[in-house]
Amino acid sequence: MAVTASGIYIATIVDVFDDTQLGLDLSSETQLKVALFTNSITPNFSSDTAYGVSPYNANEVSGTGYTAGGATLTTTTFTGSSGSTTFDAADSSWASSTITNARAALIYADGLAGDNAVVLLNLGQDYSTSAGTFLLQYSGSGIFTVDWTP
Repeated sequence: MAVTASGIYIATIVDVFDDTQLGLDLSSETQLKVALFTNSITPNFSSDTAYGVSPYNANEVSGTGYTAGGATLTTTTFTGSSGSTTFDAADSSWASSTITNARAALIYADGLAGDNAVVLLNLGQDYSTSAGTFLLQYSGSGIFTVDWTP
């Protein structure tokens, strides 16, 4: 069991485009959250569906300054240009926190009844804080970009 990659959750994306017509709003200032998990999860980007559902029903970090379920994403944007779309948000942080062994960040749609998983970010190694700020700094080019050009 381990986090070995970052990825977008296919089941959620399929539900956006099929007859389910999942109302995922990647530009929402209230719908999306980011939760931190240890390296004890094994993500499956084809079949995992949501926060609170295996493997995201266990191994979420805990500690002072961190609330289960994570933090709301702010300053979210979902833009498109030249056949590509980019999703981004302001960096996330947990001030005065004591967090141990955070390895992955799950971004999910807290505003949807299913808490649908959107993307998992592999942090590459375990990170901890001790009465400090845990800062999740997203790439300057966005959290993810999808090239839709065949």
